Amino acid sequence: MSKSKLGLLLLSALMAGCVSAETPSTEAIRKLVEPRLGANVKVDSVKETPYAGLYEVRVGTDILYTDKTATYLFSGHVFNLVTSTDLTKERLDDINRIKFSDLPLDKAIKTVKGDGKRVIAVFEDPNCGYCKRFRQTTLKDTDNVTIYTFMYNILAEDSFTKSKNIWCSLDRSQAWDDWMVRNKPAAAASASCVTPNDEVLELGRKLGVNGTPAIFFADGSRVPGAIDSKMLEEKFAKIKQ
Repeated sequence: MSKSKLGLLLLSALMAGCVSAETPSTEAIRKLVEPRLGANVKVDSVKETPYAGLYEVRVGTDILYTDKTATYLFSGHVFNLVTSTDLTKERLDDINRIKFSDLPLDKAIKTVKGDGKRVIAVFEDPNCGYCKRFRQTTLKDTDNVTIYTFMYNILAEDSFTKSKNIWCSLDRSQAWDDWMVRNKPAAAASASCVTPNDEVLELGRKLGVNGTPAIFFADGSRVPGAIDSKMLEEKFAKIKQ
């Protein structure tokens, strides 16, 4: 067992033995913990957990834990050692889930492979090396999938220019693959061509996309970072599409 897991479990057990029978409201804990986290930190919610007296503190897409007096703060994952389950990860997956049908797919590049039955949306930056590797390996070997690519320009100033050139191409899907897979840049776009760059940037921030690639599946779940073909197929197998 890692030291971080052991430390969290020991501290949780210690708190369980020291707390009194009185249980404060989650709102009372929020009012205590929020100012102690810093002037610019907003606590979105506080929730009592069944984990040895811990309270979940959600800040954006992050989860922290505190005790009922908001004296101690724990940053890490809680594990069920009996079932070998990462309880924090399950909770993070739940709060980060989106409604796929709400995505503005008209602002994405659509690529269909095979029957296109399986669907994913991917946030990628044209300057992202991991995104290029994901395209060159995993997606190259994946068939029967529809890919909606949101060009999410967060890595460099010229990401916006590259995305505009690709968006304004006659065949956006081909232009994107030419750049990401074959390192062939798209022709310069006309000044009058309008892109959804700003809207996609706002969308990604709203969804809490902090890095690329970020993959969203039809059930609303997400995977941050590139994955290999085996992991992608395993994920598809769990989703009814």
